[in-house]
Amino acid sequence: MAKSKVYSINGPVVTVKDALEFQMLEMVYVGKQRLLGEVISINKGLTTIQVYEDTTGVAPGEPVEGTGEQISVLLGPGLLTHIFDGIQRPLRTIEKEAGIYIPTGSYVDPLDKEKLWDVKMTVQQGDDLEFGQVYGVIQETHVIEHRLLVPKGVRGKVIDVKADGAYKIDDVIVVVQDTYGNNHELNLYQKWPIKTARPTKKRLMISTPLITGQRVIDTLFPIAKGGTAAVPGGFGTGKTMLQHQLAKWCDADIIVYVGCGERGNEMTQVLEEFSELIDPKTNKPLMDRTVLIANTSNMPVAAREASIYTGVAIAEYYRDMGYDVAVMADSTSRWAEALREISGRLEEMPAEEGFPAYLPSRLSQFYERAGYMQTLNGDRGSVSIIGAVSPQGADFSEPVTQNTKRFVRSFWALDKDLAYARHYAAINWNTSYSEYINDLTKWFDTEVGTSFLLNRDQIMNLLADENKLLEIVKLIGADVLPDDQKLVIEMGKVIRRGFLQQNAFHKDDTFVPLEKQNRMMEVILYLYEKANKYVHEGKSLNVLAETNIFDEIIKMKYDVPNDELHLFERYFDEIDAVIKGIE
Repeated sequence: MAKSKVYSINGPVVTVKDALEFQMLEMVYVGKQRLLGEVISINKGLTTIQVYEDTTGVAPGEPVEGTGEQISVLLGPGLLTHIFDGIQRPLRTIEKEAGIYIPTGSYVDPLDKEKLWDVKMTVQQGDDLEFGQVYGVIQETHVIEHRLLVPKGVRGKVIDVKADGAYKIDDVIVVVQDTYGNNHELNLYQKWPIKTARPTKKRLMISTPLITGQRVIDTLFPIAKGGTAAVPGGFGTGKTMLQHQLAKWCDADIIVYVGCGERGNEMTQVLEEFSELIDPKTNKPLMDRTVLIANTSNMPVAAREASIYTGVAIAEYYRDMGYDVAVMADSTSRWAEALREISGRLEEMPAEEGFPAYLPSRLSQFYERAGYMQTLNGDRGSVSIIGAVSPQGADFSEPVTQNTKRFVRSFWALDKDLAYARHYAAINWNTSYSEYINDLTKWFDTEVGTSFLLNRDQIMNLLADENKLLEIVKLIGADVLPDDQKLVIEMGKVIRRGFLQQNAFHKDDTFVPLEKQNRMMEVILYLYEKANKYVHEGKSLNVLAETNIFDEIIKMKYDVPNDELHLFERYFDEIDAVIKGIE
């Protein structure tokens, strides 16, 4: 059969005329440079391919070669600590071979095929194996044990097992014979199509929070392990900074950070910082449990779309080993813009603001791959997805933000005014929400205490009351308010500055355990209770404010180390002493 040839080229979109051998979503090689592409449309006369590399220099008449496979990732030991682009090319390896720019049509193995891995077998001859079960383990990094999983399509009896020892990823270490007498050779890696979710035995009820150490998140708007969250915010509101902080401190076992269409200098900062950071849990490099996928805004637009799927496919692979994985997608807006650009080149009918009509379904497919699962081998693992959204002009009514809200259950709205006032994290407590509270109630009551959520509710009520009063103050001024309402405004300031605002550079404030968060709330609410009683006795709030007790409570986040929570007792005594001293 004659090879198919390029008929037309429109940026990353290439068409082939009268080709009958291709399948939908098939991976193909385009042109003499063998550029990686994917079949996205087939009709009677034309086959349309989106190319994941720069098509400059490709000419009509050049060959197009099918592979019979979908766009896939290579899954095996060596993923952790590495930096890949959107189609899983290892950037450090390419830099050593070709410099700082990726040559068009270059192919480098995603995983090092020469490195020896120390494998310990977990099966023996005569064992039955099937898809998803573990047949060997490797200490991939200091903190992560890599579990070799049986690939899809393999089921049968083990007829040969190699001894424990050092092997390359291509080496056959187990042979399985199926019921038809066919032999299947298992090595240290497998391939998986990035746009297909990995199967599990069962989706479990969400019941455990993903602890981040950020008070505004853990206390007011928590996310569960296996949950989803959106972080929308305009330029400069701290989306990337917040995701860095979550990647460093959240209690996930593995972090997959996807830089999708971000500016090159931001991604450079991410790569440099992550390479230098020490994991606070293990005192080992944070990269030992991190996979970075860097797809900057000047890289081919189609690869930007692929990067999100590449990241979540890797996350699902480690989930199936029984790990809790957190995916940071920064940002899904750039991914949606890639969809819009390709859709425009395909001359599809545009929907709102030029985005394709299938934007909501693509977003739902992405976020639905999160979840807390029972894996095929009986373990439990989770994928949590936290996606940044970059609405133009901080307009949350635009399509990406609105459609994302439909598919996530935590919404952390970043506020420009808070960010410019140096309030970190700049999450607006009036427009954010979390739907996980009911799912996590039992865990909080058992692990932290029944007082935690009761205190949270009181803090939320005070913030809501403060917001209403500030609207009145804008109209008529604060002087006309009675002292009990002035007290609510004063307590709102204490909560905002003393509890919600954190210092990412302070050793005790960058990460705060839940027990300390609860104790801080108890002190704040005790102050409000005593001050409210004092004011209702007809005494002056100004006199109480002059004692500086409110400022003292604001500073407690710095004055009480995370491992000396007994020091909070002094604040209860101090509040009693101050009020007694002015009565």
